[in-house]
Amino acid sequence: MAEAGQRLVLAFDYGTRRIGVAVGNEMLGSATALAPLPARNGIPEWQQIGQLLNEWQPDLLVVGLPLNMDGTESDMSRRARKFGNRLHGRFGKPVEVFDERGSTRAAKRIARDAGHRGNYRDDGVDGIAAQLILESFFADDTFLHRMP
Repeated sequence: MAEAGQRLVLAFDYGTRRIGVAVGNEMLGSATALAPLPARNGIPEWQQIGQLLNEWQPDLLVVGLPLNMDGTESDMSRRARKFGNRLHGRFGKPVEVFDERGSTRAAKRIARDAGHRGNYRDDGVDGIAAQLILESFFADDTFLHRMP
């Protein structure tokens, strides 16, 4: 495993129909959106996630935690936590959950600024949201030096 500050990290923006994915390097503090993964009622294609993990060999997984604006958890928060627990259980990788409030709204704004004019349900911004979650995670000093 790489030292804290030098880890390769995969982030997930959990959703019931799609799961956004991004990859990033802690040292650079930047992330890149990957193609979203399909989900059926919140259940992902675990084989596809396994392929991603084999391809990227991440040191850490981050799952966005969709909190309410007042900081309380919702049903989606609990589902995202469950997804993170299953990631850890299936693949044995360390998992952190991270506050994702505002990431989808910001992702839609970025997509609009880049000329997106389609339906976000059909042409999602999930990968951009995962990218923003991961970049925010990298910028958060509470996680910077912690080893999972």
